[in-house]
This record gives sequence, C-alpha cells and structure tokens, in this order.
Amino acid sequence: MKRLRVSHHAKRDLDSIWRYVANDANSIEVADRIVESVTVHFAMLARQPHAGNPGVRSFPSGNYLIYYRESRTHLVISRILHGKRDQLGAWNESE
Repeated sequence: MKRLRVSHHAKRDLDSIWRYVANDANSIEVADRIVESVTVHFAMLARQPHAGNPGVRSFPSGNYLIYYRESRTHLVISRILHGKRDQLGAWNESE
C-alpha cells in the first residue's frame, strides 16, 4: 500500500465542500457525512491506485471527483471537485 498524502488544494476543497453543504443543508451532520463519504475512498485508492479513470487519475464519489496522482511511494490526493463544476477551469484557478 502506498503512503497517502492530501495536497493543500485538496484540503481546501474539502473545507469548501463542508462549508457549502453545512450552509445549504443547514446541518453540520450532513456536511460531516458528505466529506466522510469522499474521504473514505482515499485509503482504497492508496491500496489500488489504478482503480480510477486512466490518464489524469480520478475516482467518482457521489457528486464529486477525487483527482489523484502516484509517485513511487505515495498516492497524492490532488483535488476534490463537484462533478458539475468546470473541471479544467477549477484546475486553472488553482495554478
């Protein structure tokens, strides 16, 4: 199993998702469940990094896409973006 690392951008994405859901649903518990439903996939991806879509690696989790990359020793979670969001635009914003 590769060691897992969550990038600064991915941590910021998770915080944004949590805030949006907590405000929209008016519920901290719902926001916690949504973020947990995404992050639960991180360990599986570290064990099976080729489970996601080839090319730019991504893995769907509900309404979100988990983007990740591999190094020799680590699996790096790069971004977590809502599936309806302009994916390329979001990546360009982060650069």
